[in-house]
Amino acid sequence: MRRAWLIQALRTASIGFGGLIPWDVALATALLAIRMWPAADHTRLTIETLGRAVWTSTTLKGPDRLVIDLEANAAGERLNERIPRTHPDNPWIRKLLVTQPEVGKVRLAIEFQAETRADVFALLPTEPYQHRLVIDLIPRDAPDPLASLIDRRPSNEPGLDALIRQLETAPERADQIERRHRSARPERLDRPITIAIDPGHGGEDPGAIGPGGTMEKDVTLMIAQRLFELTQADPALRAMLTRDGDWFVPLGARVAKARRVKADLFVSIHADAFSTSTARGSSVFVLSETGASSTAARWLASKENAADRIGGVNLNSAPEREVRQLLLDLSTTAQINDSLRVGNSVLEELRGVGRLHKPSVERAGFAVLKAPDIPSILVETAFISNPEEEFRLTDDAHQQALATALYRGIKSWLERHNARGRPGPLI
Repeated sequence: MRRAWLIQALRTASIGFGGLIPWDVALATALLAIRMWPAADHTRLTIETLGRAVWTSTTLKGPDRLVIDLEANAAGERLNERIPRTHPDNPWIRKLLVTQPEVGKVRLAIEFQAETRADVFALLPTEPYQHRLVIDLIPRDAPDPLASLIDRRPSNEPGLDALIRQLETAPERADQIERRHRSARPERLDRPITIAIDPGHGGEDPGAIGPGGTMEKDVTLMIAQRLFELTQADPALRAMLTRDGDWFVPLGARVAKARRVKADLFVSIHADAFSTSTARGSSVFVLSETGASSTAARWLASKENAADRIGGVNLNSAPEREVRQLLLDLSTTAQINDSLRVGNSVLEELRGVGRLHKPSVERAGFAVLKAPDIPSILVETAFISNPEEEFRLTDDAHQQALATALYRGIKSWLERHNARGRPGPLI
């Protein structure tokens, strides 16, 4: 239906231009959408076209701006109706303007509030998108969303901030620094525990979509924010969110954020779908060094690991290459064992909220569980493909119950962990 509408619209547009554009050529470069995803430390824009588009980018001064020239057609619509309006609170983008300077050309001009670096790259089609041009705008002086958490580290952790700075400026010395710092660990967890809470998907990557149109990325963020609030009220815990809004975070960057704040636990929250609408119940996963514990686990891991392809990652960028190298490191047996312990505690609490999909913790090769030094679990809160569970996932009370179960499971694990008098899983 959508393709037929575009063909007819572009036929009309080519006639309106005096027949200058053969309609089959116009269709190949049809402009479908322009989307914007603002975050605290960057803004992403995506331009979607039906066919592969040719583009150039130019940085200009006075005022500072980026100009993208794209060989594409807009199906005869007013172009600026396609672009989202900049929010008045956006500190980085002053103005967006889309024009069509000539037939078959579209120009996007982005005026900046401050000095900004642009990373522009193309993505091949992947469901649910056609060809995309991605524009990541990274201000030079953007705030570090992790800095406030690092600054709140207690004073009884000597040299921690200095350690983090060393790890950032000299990553090749990371192993040596980690070994030296770990040797000075206390024998008990007598400090607040840092939890990295990871709402799955976001931005261009909606995750699974329920039969009623509920997006996984929205549900996971709401549950994650509720869990975050519970940890904020607990003096024994502190937490960071890998995202606190609707934007895309690559899988490796989620792990890197957790490692940067030296998280003691990584909890990734999801609400996935399966090929049949009858699948239901909560699940907890840890990393597998071999194979998945079930066919469904293997299917889910493959689906979740496709997030980078859907959300859009520039595989040629230096930071992304470094992060992907990290994910190639083998997780230690100790990490997986700790993950199993916390996973069992969380699963037991989820049992009191609703049905479990499997009665025990499952294993699969999820990319976000591959931090070699952080106990990590992935929680499938429910199957959003099940109409009944989709409805419950949108209910405030049920979201709170799920967040409370996660919180209680984490606390139960920590209490048992502390009772044994063992050192913390991290620094």
